[in-house]
Amino acid sequence: MSNAITEQGLDLLFRQARSQNGWLDKPVGDDTLKELYDLVRWGPTSANGCPARIVFLRSAESRQRLLPALSAGNVEKTLSAPVTAIIGYDTCFHEQLPRLFAHNPGVRDWFAGQPDLIESTALRNSSLQGGYFILAARALGLDCGPMSGFDHERVDQEFFAPDAGCSEAFAGMRIKSNFLCNLGYGDPEKLFTRSPRLGFEEVCALL
Repeated sequence: MSNAITEQGLDLLFRQARSQNGWLDKPVGDDTLKELYDLVRWGPTSANGCPARIVFLRSAESRQRLLPALSAGNVEKTLSAPVTAIIGYDTCFHEQLPRLFAHNPGVRDWFAGQPDLIESTALRNSSLQGGYFILAARALGLDCGPMSGFDHERVDQEFFAPDAGCSEAFAGMRIKSNFLCNLGYGDPEKLFTRSPRLGFEEVCALL
């Protein structure tokens, strides 16, 4: 028996999946968001560091807090999305390594006192986790609208500062934003014509 995913699954995750620009008026429940993270957390990261931190903006009020940081082209689709996720990364992620990578007691010392290494590792691996996030959401039947186009400093100050609303959940962490991702059930009427992709011969080499 093959362990490969079915053609239908490949379509769901990749070939037929689209980045959404508009959303149906259909809610996404908290249980679905918890199920989504429960899939994301199993994806591999360097030394099992798991640096990604996620804030799910579910209410109109929470998304209003985000609006001043958004570029103009991202405002309408964010306002209409049932959920907007801020995918961030913890620059204190290495403090968790003695628990997450317990078979190597000295793992924290790989990073302690090395801010450039911490930053590059956290950004790279939270981006990996962001990719898992999109695929996990699609696997659960959700659509995604990942976005750049925002002021990182404003987002970090609004949501990750010590006096922000997430300060209790993220106590002891220093979090920076990576990218945003709207979640919900996409409105097919708002899709753009699909853009081309580069072919194998253009981007791959066989040595």
